[in-house]
Amino acid sequence: MSEWTPRRVVVTGLGLVTPLDIGVSNTWEKLCKGQSGIGPITRFDASQYSVQIAGEVKNFDPSTFIEKKEIKKMDTFIHFAIAASQEAVDDAKLVVNPDEADRVGVYIGAGIGGLPAIEHYHKVLLERGPDRVSPFFIPMVIINLASGQVAIRFGAKGPNACTVTACATGNHCIGDGFRLIQRGEADVMLVGGAESTICPTAVAGFAAAKALSRRNEEPKRASRPFDKDRDGFVIGEGAGVLILEELEHAKSRGARIYAEVIGYAMNSDAFHITAPPDDGAGAVTCMERAIQDAGIAKESVGYINAHATSTFADRIETQVIKKVFGDLAYSIPVGSTKSMTGHLLGAAGGIEAVFSIMAMHQGVIPPTINLETPDPECDLDYIPTHARSCTVDVAISNAFGFGGVNACLVFRRWKGE
Repeated sequence: MSEWTPRRVVVTGLGLVTPLDIGVSNTWEKLCKGQSGIGPITRFDASQYSVQIAGEVKNFDPSTFIEKKEIKKMDTFIHFAIAASQEAVDDAKLVVNPDEADRVGVYIGAGIGGLPAIEHYHKVLLERGPDRVSPFFIPMVIINLASGQVAIRFGAKGPNACTVTACATGNHCIGDGFRLIQRGEADVMLVGGAESTICPTAVAGFAAAKALSRRNEEPKRASRPFDKDRDGFVIGEGAGVLILEELEHAKSRGARIYAEVIGYAMNSDAFHITAPPDDGAGAVTCMERAIQDAGIAKESVGYINAHATSTFADRIETQVIKKVFGDLAYSIPVGSTKSMTGHLLGAAGGIEAVFSIMAMHQGVIPPTINLETPDPECDLDYIPTHARSCTVDVAISNAFGFGGVNACLVFRRWKGE
């Protein structure tokens, strides 16, 4: 049996659509200023709902990115995936030539997908009959059409798939794309997550599960990870896409390199459909395996972008980090950017990977806002209120989802080696 040598994988492009803004530079600036993207729901009349706030993407015009005749063939999560992908491709100065198209793939997922279109066309079906349902209904709602539409747009004929793992979707897509390049099955992968489900059924469903914050009167203070007075997450929407590239391929075309992907792990709690076990055993194992996969000393970790959604589970994630790092845990900055974006579900891993990489690239760690009264059981360094300037060589991004799925990514700052 021949020995397998994994290829090195680097990040050469970034793209974002978030509740804070459209584009990486605009979003990053507001993130580091500690601004909140949360506000009252405008997509529908939520006045009769117990939850009336969300992290909506503002001022997004799909015609900026997509031909008008194509827009109606896609639900909003696909619009977001295309917009973020276009920014990432432009950022990487990537051109997919026909002679290497088979080596360029796409791996972009969503947790729920086209639920708003499902709601709409179900109403059309009941009120106006089956002949009035759009022939584009199915391709506009199924989740793998985010990857499919992005591949069509750029002519990427390599591996094409998506992961659907609730709030861990983005991390799984990035990690699986990383593995495809490591194994030599592709040279370039567009990876990440997209989501847009701020619609009546989703808000009602998450509210019924008592997962959402009901701080309707002060939306910008609603998402408060690790705070004693947190009362649930705030649903958000958007997309985060990265260009992953085999190192020598990136060097050969003179690409700017942000970071290297050095570790990835996934596993399952096998415990409960929505809650982690109190000891966080699955997440502990997942983080340990990701660090082992990266081949790094724990002392080198300089930032953890926590999954921390502003729910009871923030306490468990804190315990997980302590179990993994021991006394080191108290010296590692641990932030939750969801305090400003809300929880983007299937897109969360994609945008938080971008934030983790930007923290290393810019030497600035974004704050955790609204952390005003610390939970005594959440006692790590969460970078409250204000961003912090510091050198970060290694960053970990955590994502945990319904169904007990865990996925952790490890990135290393690019120093030109």
